[in-house]
Amino acid sequence: MEHHSEKQENNNPDYFLPFSIIVAAAMIAGAWIYTAGSEKSPAKNGAAANNAIEEDAGEASAENVKAIAAGDHIFGDPNAPIKIVEFSDMECPFCKRFHFDMTEIIKNNKGKVAWIYRHYPIDQLHSKARKAAEATECANELGGNEKFWAYLDKYFEVTPSNNQINLSQLPIIAKEIGLDKAKFEACLDSGKYAAHVEEDFKDALNSGARGTPYSIVIAPDGKKYPVSGALPEQINLIIDQAL
Repeated sequence: MEHHSEKQENNNPDYFLPFSIIVAAAMIAGAWIYTAGSEKSPAKNGAAANNAIEEDAGEASAENVKAIAAGDHIFGDPNAPIKIVEFSDMECPFCKRFHFDMTEIIKNNKGKVAWIYRHYPIDQLHSKARKAAEATECANELGGNEKFWAYLDKYFEVTPSNNQINLSQLPIIAKEIGLDKAKFEACLDSGKYAAHVEEDFKDALNSGARGTPYSIVIAPDGKKYPVSGALPEQINLIIDQAL
């Protein structure tokens, strides 16, 4: 009887309310947030930049985001009046969900919105995300912008997220989207795109990113609206107001 009484106590909605609020808030925010204090053993590439920017976080702002250039990965009309620069970690579960939300946003705003994808692997949480980011760049080298996005789509379809991807799948994904597997492996093994991923990483920090996904909506008048988290509703609201 005592055990039964204890279960009834635990089923009281009031008992679970604080925890439910915490979970709901985390899901709504949709971002993996990290601080300088958690970066005791950062990965070699992003470590110094992380600590340096965190110490002088006041200078980080969406206004600092690098100008969109020909070498960027763009989905949608490059001449669209609204641009969305997304900084993403390929093993972030919220980024995975947000990727498909963004796909719908572009489809629903054809000719009005362009999506620019940049890398922001948070090494402290997802040590495999940086190599996965390099893999997309190899896909781009071998098949252009179309294969970059095809690789990204397929990757987010298959990864369980939270650093659970098996890196041996990276060449398999390349083959599945029609790339030469041997050439892809040679590219990935070379590490030639590590510096490019690191440039995106620093751009994210300088632009105010402290979690993923982090997006900057650039209106037709050039005004920049930062959005922290997987918040497609907020993105849509900004788009509607800017058009």
